[in-house]
Amino acid sequence: MTAVVAGEKSLEITDFDFSDMEEELRVDERCCALLFDFYQHLQAGGMAVEQASALAYCADYYLRDYLIDACRENVVRPSPGIVRYFAGNWFITHTLDPEMKVLEQYLQAINAFYAYLHSLHCISAEELSILEKEAGDLGYYAGRIESFLNITGDGYTTWAADCPKPC
Repeated sequence: MTAVVAGEKSLEITDFDFSDMEEELRVDERCCALLFDFYQHLQAGGMAVEQASALAYCADYYLRDYLIDACRENVVRPSPGIVRYFAGNWFITHTLDPEMKVLEQYLQAINAFYAYLHSLHCISAEELSILEKEAGDLGYYAGRIESFLNITGDGYTTWAADCPKPC
Protein backbone atom coordinates (compact mmCIF):
# COMPACT_ATOMS: atom_id res chain seq x y z
CA MET A 1 0.00 0.00 0.00
CA THR A 2 1.30 3.46 -0.89
CA ALA A 3 0.16 6.72 0.65
CA VAL A 4 1.08 10.29 -0.10
CA VAL A 5 2.73 12.29 2.65
CA ALA A 6 2.93 16.09 2.65
CA GLY A 7 1.56 16.17 -0.90
CA GLU A 8 4.74 14.85 -2.51
CA LYS A 9 6.49 11.92 -0.86
CA SER A 10 5.27 8.35 -1.13
CA LEU A 11 4.95 6.21 1.95
CA GLU A 12 5.09 2.46 1.70
CA ILE A 13 3.58 0.60 4.63
CA THR A 14 6.46 -1.88 4.42
CA ASP A 15 8.90 1.02 4.95
CA PHE A 16 8.14 0.56 8.65
CA ASP A 17 8.85 -3.18 8.85
CA PHE A 18 12.08 -4.19 10.55
CA SER A 19 13.77 -7.33 11.77
CA ASP A 20 17.29 -6.24 12.69
CA MET A 21 19.09 -3.25 14.18
CA GLU A 22 20.05 -1.72 10.81
CA GLU A 23 16.45 -1.82 9.58
CA GLU A 24 15.24 -0.49 12.92
CA LEU A 25 17.52 2.53 12.57
CA ARG A 26 16.09 3.21 9.10
CA VAL A 27 12.56 2.89 10.47
CA ASP A 28 13.45 5.32 13.25
CA GLU A 29 14.57 7.85 10.60
CA ARG A 30 11.36 7.30 8.65
CA CYS A 31 9.37 7.84 11.85
CA CYS A 32 11.12 11.16 12.40
CA ALA A 33 10.19 12.23 8.87
CA LEU A 34 6.60 11.00 9.32
CA LEU A 35 6.31 12.85 12.63
CA PHE A 36 7.58 16.05 11.02
CA ASP A 37 4.99 15.66 8.26
CA PHE A 38 2.36 15.06 10.96
CA TYR A 39 3.49 18.23 12.75
CA GLN A 40 3.23 20.23 9.52
CA HIS A 41 -0.17 18.69 8.79
CA LEU A 42 -1.46 19.84 12.17
CA GLN A 43 -0.25 23.38 11.51
CA ALA A 44 -1.69 23.38 7.99
CA GLY A 45 -5.03 22.50 9.58
CA GLY A 46 -4.88 25.69 11.65
CA MET A 47 -3.39 24.34 14.86
CA ALA A 48 -1.10 26.66 16.81
CA VAL A 49 2.60 25.83 16.65
CA GLU A 50 2.77 25.12 20.38
CA GLN A 51 -0.13 22.69 20.32
CA ALA A 52 1.12 20.96 17.16
CA SER A 53 4.53 20.61 18.78
CA ALA A 54 3.05 19.12 21.96
CA LEU A 55 0.99 16.58 19.98
CA ALA A 56 3.96 15.64 17.79
CA TYR A 57 6.11 15.18 20.92
CA CYS A 58 3.53 12.85 22.49
CA ALA A 59 3.09 10.94 19.21
CA ASP A 60 6.88 10.59 18.99
CA TYR A 61 7.03 8.99 22.44
CA TYR A 62 4.20 6.63 21.55
CA LEU A 63 5.70 5.63 18.19
CA ARG A 64 9.40 5.41 18.86
CA ASP A 65 9.57 4.42 22.53
CA TYR A 66 6.49 2.23 22.72
CA LEU A 67 5.55 0.84 19.30
CA ILE A 68 9.05 0.42 17.87
CA ASP A 69 11.25 -0.11 20.91
CA ALA A 70 8.95 -1.91 23.33
CA CYS A 71 6.49 -3.66 21.00
CA ARG A 72 8.68 -4.07 17.90
CA GLU A 73 5.68 -3.17 15.71
CA ASN A 74 5.21 -1.45 12.38
CA VAL A 75 3.90 2.01 13.29
CA VAL A 76 1.43 2.11 10.39
CA ARG A 77 -0.03 -1.35 11.07
CA PRO A 78 -1.71 -0.89 14.42
CA SER A 79 -3.08 -4.01 16.03
CA PRO A 80 -6.21 -4.06 18.17
CA GLY A 81 -5.39 -3.52 21.82
CA ILE A 82 -2.19 -1.60 21.13
CA VAL A 83 -3.51 1.75 22.42
CA ARG A 84 -5.30 0.10 25.32
CA TYR A 85 -2.09 -1.55 26.52
CA PHE A 86 -0.11 1.67 26.09
CA ALA A 87 -2.56 3.67 28.18
CA GLY A 88 -3.62 0.95 30.59
CA ASN A 89 -0.23 -0.51 31.41
CA TRP A 90 2.91 0.65 29.59
CA PHE A 91 2.48 4.40 30.16
CA ILE A 92 1.62 3.80 33.80
CA THR A 93 4.61 1.56 34.50
CA HIS A 94 7.05 3.72 32.50
CA THR A 95 6.14 7.03 34.11
CA LEU A 96 7.52 8.16 37.44
CA ASP A 97 4.25 9.66 38.62
CA PRO A 98 1.45 8.66 36.22
CA GLU A 99 -1.34 11.23 36.03
CA MET A 100 -4.52 11.08 34.03
CA LYS A 101 -4.11 14.65 32.78
CA VAL A 102 -0.78 13.76 31.17
CA LEU A 103 -2.11 10.49 29.76
CA GLU A 104 -5.01 12.38 28.17
CA GLN A 105 -2.48 14.49 26.24
CA TYR A 106 -0.86 11.34 24.89
CA LEU A 107 -4.22 9.88 23.94
CA GLN A 108 -5.16 13.10 22.13
CA ALA A 109 -1.89 12.87 20.18
CA ILE A 110 -2.47 9.19 19.39
CA ASN A 111 -5.95 9.97 18.06
CA ALA A 112 -4.64 12.84 15.94
CA PHE A 113 -1.79 10.71 14.59
CA TYR A 114 -4.05 7.81 13.62
CA ALA A 115 -6.51 10.24 12.03
CA TYR A 116 -3.55 11.55 10.03
CA LEU A 117 -2.61 8.01 8.97
CA HIS A 118 -6.22 7.47 7.92
CA SER A 119 -6.12 10.65 5.82
CA LEU A 120 -3.06 9.16 4.08
CA HIS A 121 -4.97 5.91 3.46
CA CYS A 122 -2.55 3.96 5.65
CA ILE A 123 -5.26 2.66 7.97
CA SER A 124 -8.93 1.97 7.31
CA ALA A 125 -11.90 3.75 8.80
CA GLU A 126 -12.63 0.57 10.77
CA GLU A 127 -9.10 0.49 12.21
CA LEU A 128 -9.34 4.18 13.08
CA SER A 129 -12.64 3.61 14.85
CA ILE A 130 -11.18 0.79 16.95
CA LEU A 131 -8.14 2.87 17.90
CA GLU A 132 -10.29 5.91 18.76
CA LYS A 133 -12.51 3.74 20.94
CA GLU A 134 -9.47 2.40 22.79
CA ALA A 135 -8.08 5.92 23.27
CA GLY A 136 -11.44 7.20 24.48
CA ASP A 137 -11.82 4.80 27.41
CA LEU A 138 -10.69 7.44 29.91
CA GLY A 139 -12.57 6.03 32.88
CA TYR A 140 -10.83 2.68 32.47
CA TYR A 141 -7.40 4.34 32.33
CA ALA A 142 -8.12 6.54 35.35
CA GLY A 143 -9.06 3.37 37.23
CA ARG A 144 -5.89 1.65 36.07
CA ILE A 145 -3.74 4.52 37.33
CA GLU A 146 -5.56 4.59 40.67
CA SER A 147 -5.33 0.84 41.14
CA PHE A 148 -1.64 0.87 40.19
CA LEU A 149 -0.87 3.56 42.75
CA ASN A 150 -2.68 1.48 45.38
CA ILE A 151 -0.92 -1.84 44.72
CA THR A 152 0.27 -3.57 47.85
CA GLY A 153 2.26 -6.71 48.39
CA ASP A 154 2.24 -9.07 45.41
CA GLY A 155 -0.62 -7.23 43.69
CA TYR A 156 1.37 -6.15 40.63
CA THR A 157 1.02 -9.46 38.79
CA THR A 158 -2.75 -9.41 39.10
CA TRP A 159 -2.88 -5.75 38.13
CA ALA A 160 -0.74 -6.31 35.02
CA ALA A 161 -2.78 -9.36 33.96
CA ASP A 162 -5.94 -7.22 33.87
CA CYS A 163 -4.55 -5.41 30.79
CA PRO A 164 -2.72 -8.03 28.70
CA LYS A 165 0.02 -7.11 26.24
CA PRO A 166 -1.11 -7.46 22.60
CA CYS A 167 2.38 -7.10 21.15
